[in-house]
Formats: sequence, C-alpha cells, structure tokens
Amino acid sequence: MEFFAAGNRTRPIRLSEETREFAYRSLMHEYGLDTRRVMAIPMDDVPHFAELSKLEQYDIAIGRIAAEAPIRICKGERLSGAATLGAAMEHLVPVTLDGKKLWGSISHLTVDFASVLALGMNGIREKVEKAQKVHNGTEKEPFLRSCIACLDAFSVWHGRYLEALRGREEYRANYENLCRVPLQPARSFYEAVQSIWFTFAFLRLCGNWPGIGRIDVLLGDYLKQDLASGVLTLAEAREILAHFLIKGCEWIFGGEVLAGGDAQHYQNLVLSGVGADGKDVTNEVTYLILDIFEELGIGDFPTTVRINRHTDEKLLRRVAEVMRYGGGILAIYNEDVVLQAFAKEGYDLREARSFANDGCWEVQIPGKTFFAYIPIDALQTLQHTLGEYAQAVDFADFEALYAAYLQDLRQETEKVLEKVNKPILGKDGNGVWVWKNRTPCTVVSLLEQGCIETGRSYLEGGPVYNVTSPHIGGLADAVNSLYAIRRLVYEEKKLSLPALLEILQRNWEGAEELRQYVSKQYVYYGNGNDEVDDLAARLLADFAKLCRLLDGRSGYRMPAGVSTFGRQIEWAPYRLATPYGRRAGEVLAANCSPTPNTDLEGPTAVIRSYCKIDHTDLATGSALDIKLLPKTVDGETGLQALISLIRGFVALGGFFMQPDVADAALLRDAQAHPENYQTLAVRISGWNARFVTLDRQWQEMVIAQNGG
Repeated sequence: MEFFAAGNRTRPIRLSEETREFAYRSLMHEYGLDTRRVMAIPMDDVPHFAELSKLEQYDIAIGRIAAEAPIRICKGERLSGAATLGAAMEHLVPVTLDGKKLWGSISHLTVDFASVLALGMNGIREKVEKAQKVHNGTEKEPFLRSCIACLDAFSVWHGRYLEALRGREEYRANYENLCRVPLQPARSFYEAVQSIWFTFAFLRLCGNWPGIGRIDVLLGDYLKQDLASGVLTLAEAREILAHFLIKGCEWIFGGEVLAGGDAQHYQNLVLSGVGADGKDVTNEVTYLILDIFEELGIGDFPTTVRINRHTDEKLLRRVAEVMRYGGGILAIYNEDVVLQAFAKEGYDLREARSFANDGCWEVQIPGKTFFAYIPIDALQTLQHTLGEYAQAVDFADFEALYAAYLQDLRQETEKVLEKVNKPILGKDGNGVWVWKNRTPCTVVSLLEQGCIETGRSYLEGGPVYNVTSPHIGGLADAVNSLYAIRRLVYEEKKLSLPALLEILQRNWEGAEELRQYVSKQYVYYGNGNDEVDDLAARLLADFAKLCRLLDGRSGYRMPAGVSTFGRQIEWAPYRLATPYGRRAGEVLAANCSPTPNTDLEGPTAVIRSYCKIDHTDLATGSALDIKLLPKTVDGETGLQALISLIRGFVALGGFFMQPDVADAALLRDAQAHPENYQTLAVRISGWNARFVTLDRQWQEMVIAQNGG
C-alpha cells in the first residue's frame, strides 16, 4: 500500500503491516462512507416531544443517540468507539423531527480531557451531584439534571461497546481497557489513549467538533511510567497512538465535493512547549506523533508545535523533516509571543502556559474557555470610508483619510459588541453577568470547567473564560489599498482621490496604464518594504486599541485577532476594484498573509513584513500562511533552510505560522485526476483539507496562494 508523499521523498516504515492496512482502509474512506449510512436518529415516535422544553428534548435526543447509533468495531483496531451518525459530520446534533434537524452543535473549543484522565466520567458525575446540592431549588436545577442525563447516556453507549466486545478474543485488550475507562481514572498509557479517544468519539457522535489539545502533555507521564516499568515498549506505544490517529480519519468519506474548507472537523493537536512550571514538556509522545505523521501521511489532525527561543535542535530538525512532506500537517506557535499576548490580557502566567487552540489556530485555555470570533472585512470597511466609490469623497491628506477609516472600524467593533450582548441579560445585583437560555449543549458543558460548578452551560457563561474576538480580515488588501492611495494621490499627486475613485468605480476600465503602474511599481505588504509594513503594523495596533475600548462592556473578553479563514471567497462578490490594481470580485488575501502574487521576494521577506506587527496585541492570534516549493526543502541544505525559517520566525516575533510544502503544478494535476490524489492534504487557514474534496473555487484559491 502507498501513502501520498510530496516530491520524491519515501516514507519510512516503522508500524506493523496490520496497522498500515488499517490506516489505508481508513484513509481511503471505508469508515467515512460507513458513517454516512445512518445520518440521524428520528424523534417522531417520542410522545409529545414537540411540547417539551428544548433542554428536555436534548436530553432525550442524547439518550436515543447513545442507545441507537450504530456500533462500529473495525478490523484489527486497538481502540474502540466511533462517531457513526452522518449528520454529526455536518456540525449538527444528529437527530430529526419531521425530517428536520433540531440544533447546531459546538466547535472552536478544546475540552477538559485532563479531568477525564484524572477523575473519569464517574468522578465528573460526583462533581455534578455536589453541584446539585449547592443549587437545589434554583433555576440551575434543569441544567444539572441534564448533566446527569447525558452522563447516563454516555454510560449506555459505553455499555453497548462492552457488550459488543465481550468474548471476542481478538479484542480482549479493547474490552479490558473499556471495563475501566473512561468511567474510572486511567492508570496506564493504553488506558489513557483509549479514555481520550472514547470520550472524544462520544462528543463527536453528539455532533460536536472539539479540538484535542496538548496530547503529549496529556499522555507523556503515562508513557514514561509504562516504559520505566516495562509494561510496554516504545514500538508498542507507537502502534497504540497510530490507531488513535487512524481512527480520527473516520469522518473522511471522499467523492463528495465540499462547499467549503471545513474538511477536518477541527480535531487539532498541540505538541511541545512549556508546562505550568515553565519547564519543557517535550517527551516520547511528541516524537511518536511525528513518527506516525511521517509514515502514514495522515493530514486529518492539523497539528501545531509550540516553539520558543530555547527549543532543542533535535525537535526542530524532526519537525522540519516531517513538515517537508507537505500536506500542511504541522504549523508553528511562537510560544514566547503567545504568552506575552496572554499576559497583556491579564491571564495568570501558569494558566497561560497551558494554552492550546480552539480547533483552528486561535489560542485559548483548554477545558476552560468559551470562544467565538466575529469577522470584520478591512477592505469592505475601507470601501465604505471611500463612499463605496459612488460618492465624490475627498480628504485633505492621508492622515485625514486614515482617521476616517479608523472611525468606521470603530463602528464595526461596536456592532460586534451589539451582537455578543444579545444572549446576555445584563448584570445582577452582585455585578455578575446573566445570560439568557441558549441552545442546549450539555455534552460539551460537562467537559468545560466552570459549567458544572456554576450550573450554567457552555453557551450561557459557564466556562471560566468567555471570549468573543473581533477578527479583522483582508489585512493586506486594506493596507495595500491605503499605501497605493498615499503614494499615488498624496505623495506623487498623479491624480486626485475623487478621480481615482471614479476609475475604481469603472473597475479600471480605460485606465489600464495606470493600473499596471500601481500593480508593478509599488512594493506591497510581504516584501519587507518598511513603508507598507509599518502601515500594516499601525493599522493592527489601532484595531487592537479599538477592541480594548470594549473591555468591561460585556460578559465576554473581547481581544483582537486577525483571520480570514477562506472567507475571502465569501467576501469577493462585495469587494470593489482596489486602488492597488485588482479588479472587482477577485479572491484576495488570507489571514495575515500577503495578497496572492504580490509577495515577490520569497518567504523570508514575507516573515519580515509580518513580524513588524506587534502580535502581542492580538491575543487570539494572527495567522501567517507560507507556501514552499518542494525543491526548496530538499536535501540537507533544504532541511537546514526550513529550520532557519522557523528559528527566524520565532526570533523576529511572529505568532502563528502554517508552512505548506506544495507545488501548483501538482495541485493542477490533482484537479484533473482526483482519483490519484485522494489523500493529498493542504493547509487552509488553521485546518487541513483533502484537496480533492474542495469545490473548484476553494481549489483555485489554494492554487493561487501557491503561486499558480
């Protein structure tokens, strides 16, 4: 069997043939297609279901899911549990009434797997029972009853797997593990891996898309203990972990083109970095995960490695070796900058050191954070400042234009505040924010610290930290536009602003010579040009200040971030011609990256431009996409160049970088012959996607970002 590899690099073989066969079946959609066989559980036979409260409906629905969802045991699997209802793959609770889905589900979070390992689900039940005594007779009783109902459902699902495995000699180890976990605390590495997987699978079965977080922190001590006592070998541990990662491909069903890029369901991992005590946590699990990715080429767990100024050269080299296979599997956090950003937001340092992500790349404290973001298109906002080009607006100088633009951006952030305050009633007599009742989400709430204790769900202010981040998108497009106006109108005085806007209103028709001039004579963001890069840094610093003006005005923290997440496709029809030479409706810049085909000086120049921004102002993150040709990372010279690129990114003060080794010509071939590239993954805005499952517009965007 063959696993897709970039360029001419051959993947090493360390795993057993049985495990590699399991990987091949999973990667080639066998289990993803099986998941589509039963889409949802109908509620039509439940008496008076429509008359019940939403929370009562939800509890019945989760109970029915646990009791009726198909049980799947894959040939040769070493871990048990599977999310087997197809509607869950659509970000929905997989139940229906009169053929209609009832509720959306939860993503953009990493849940508290640490408590599952330490306490087991029975220990979490004890927490709920204690909270019931505290909140007895209050309005919080229904939520806590729902917690018990969902724990009961979990036990039913767990019991069904035990029954299915009982007496089957080939699955004896699976059965023995499940006899204890996840109900009881894990005692060994194998139990810990099974505990996380089974809990994760139940969350997904109920429609949620959680991240997994710092898997080497969660599992590292268990493995050290077992290796020291001789319970298992490193090779055996690699096999167990491989099955965890292979089973994570169970929702990839191939053949069907997706309308967007959400192909991997946000099941992110985070590796390495420091722990709460500031000491490096890199361990055997870190390297085993990298081994498995290298061998199997699994692109369905977007994984970010926490790198700092003191990261060991051994780890950097191993990361670079795996990264150059392509598929965008590995990204980089600059741990030092992330921690500085958390410090500015008032987080305790020990708490901040535990950061992971939300399933994309925005950072959060795992198991304690509600997170959402609300996007603002910086380019469309600038168009508004410029009268949407239909009005003859003018400004005395560039600073007057910039001040008007900031005022419009402030209005956009105020709109964000209005949106996030809708589910909040206000403050009670003790100054505590009070939330309205929201869509039921008890299964997730069980695994978010604060929810059980306060008797409030994940969506009702329950978690320790509640964060909604205004995210500015189209940064490069807005900055390039501002720069072109400043040069063309206010410095070179080639024409007035009203005259330029009239040309833009005509979509550059009749002004091709001028369009070519602004396209080719100016050096835009991403090329190390201080003039435009300083403008980008200024704009983001000012945006962060606007977000800080929202502090204390909501039950949410509202730090600034930067993202586009592929939204440039959605925004394209509303974008007019740009002052830097692009025509109306073009798909433009992603995240904090340059506009396609304006970065002419290579990846080091892109990093220099990006790192002139003070990313410590952007506490939820600012992603940089870097595209590398396979030939540039070949051999020892290419490997050292990639290591140096990572080191430079950290030294210069970057936040998050997602390099992808890809070739536009190869992507074009994959478009033409998708049957040959079923496992080819590409990095998209914080997650990965199977390239052949993206629709044509998304594919073209990815190709353009790779210079095609």
